Amino acid sequence: MVFGLIWKRFSSILVIMLQSQLFTKTRREAPKDEESVNAQLLIRAGFIDKTMAGVYSFLPLGLRVLRKIENIIREEMEAVGGQEILMPALQPKANWEKTGRWGKMEDLFRFTSYYTKTDYALGPTHEEIVSPLLKKFIFSYKDLPVYVFQIQDKFRDEARAKSGLLRGREFVMKDLYSFHKDEKDLGKYYETVKTAYFKVFERLGFGNLTYLTFASGGTFSKYSHEFQTLSDAGEDTIYICDKCRVAVNKEIIKEQKVCPECGSENLKEEKAIEVGNIFKLNTKYSEPFDLKYRDEDGEEKEIYMGCYGIGPNRLMGTAVEVSHDDKGIIWPESISPFKIHLLNLGKDAEKEKCDQLYYNLQKIGMDVLYDDRIEAGPGEKLVDSDLMGIPWRLIISEKTQDKIEVKRRGEKEIKLASEKELAKILQ
Repeated sequence: MVFGLIWKRFSSILVIMLQSQLFTKTRREAPKDEESVNAQLLIRAGFIDKTMAGVYSFLPLGLRVLRKIENIIREEMEAVGGQEILMPALQPKANWEKTGRWGKMEDLFRFTSYYTKTDYALGPTHEEIVSPLLKKFIFSYKDLPVYVFQIQDKFRDEARAKSGLLRGREFVMKDLYSFHKDEKDLGKYYETVKTAYFKVFERLGFGNLTYLTFASGGTFSKYSHEFQTLSDAGEDTIYICDKCRVAVNKEIIKEQKVCPECGSENLKEEKAIEVGNIFKLNTKYSEPFDLKYRDEDGEEKEIYMGCYGIGPNRLMGTAVEVSHDDKGIIWPESISPFKIHLLNLGKDAEKEKCDQLYYNLQKIGMDVLYDDRIEAGPGEKLVDSDLMGIPWRLIISEKTQDKIEVKRRGEKEIKLASEKELAKILQ
């Protein structure tokens, strides 16, 4: 059966991804204005494109990665009771004045409407929106607790956008907000989210490199917590207690040079990327909006809040920083744009075999990018495959005869397998 017939018959149910149809192209050289590894490799591999400093377009392959990261986060937030919503990025000045942050937040994008002369902010965070929103729905203790989250673009007027996807002026953020009747209930859920975050990082492939890190709670509480992933590309310095497997950030270490958990002074300094943070807001953002509920005795009480942030595009950049080599990206299977990169390095006879294998793999649910390009030579296809970093590379060529060459990205071992054996290897 030729591929044209396969496509015609099954295109309604299969994801057809032929590399010859991708409008994007790989680049041999890294862009000169990018210093970070994540930006260099993602741009070279055709995953993202730089619009301006701190602002990127996500191209077809990059968007597939981003969506997979978002879906992992979404699943874990729903597992702890989160209900997904979508709030506006455009926010009224009046709400920010109520919390006192309109004139105090340095990286807040502010502008005035040309037509109405009204002042607005582009949302860097959403406490000023979610608190008055939930005021319309929470009245009694019976309405609590409530957990809502969104995955949405955020905007911050960074003085110096840098590090590729790790620090941008426009970026994607998952923010979860929780609403509770008292501090005890907030504390209980706070611990639940801690666990959920580590599940996210484990699924992304760098849970073993990520530490719960004590940070300043500011005006909210004694501590907040960051999640820091070890990497030389990190902007943060943390101090690790191996005994407790927690860390302390630089801000805290200036005040207390011991582990907050066990009191140990034996802390190890490391560079790390902040990949998430959680705060007990308490009543900081319920008070300005008079967000209250009536308890069992009919008495009005203030609602306690928590907020929990994670940046999907920052996680994408982190994945590249912690998993790459001199040839390109090495994606963890959970977020790779495809599980398999199928390369035809032969001629007409091999093309028919590749077409059939592509169909067979998709039929059993495998996610495949098929490099069917005619104009690209074997060397170019192999270089591009390493650069893109898809976990499994399959090759059909004149040399493989009736077998398939199988190689896992990042490993040296190459196997020759029959199609029957291949299914077992990939599973």
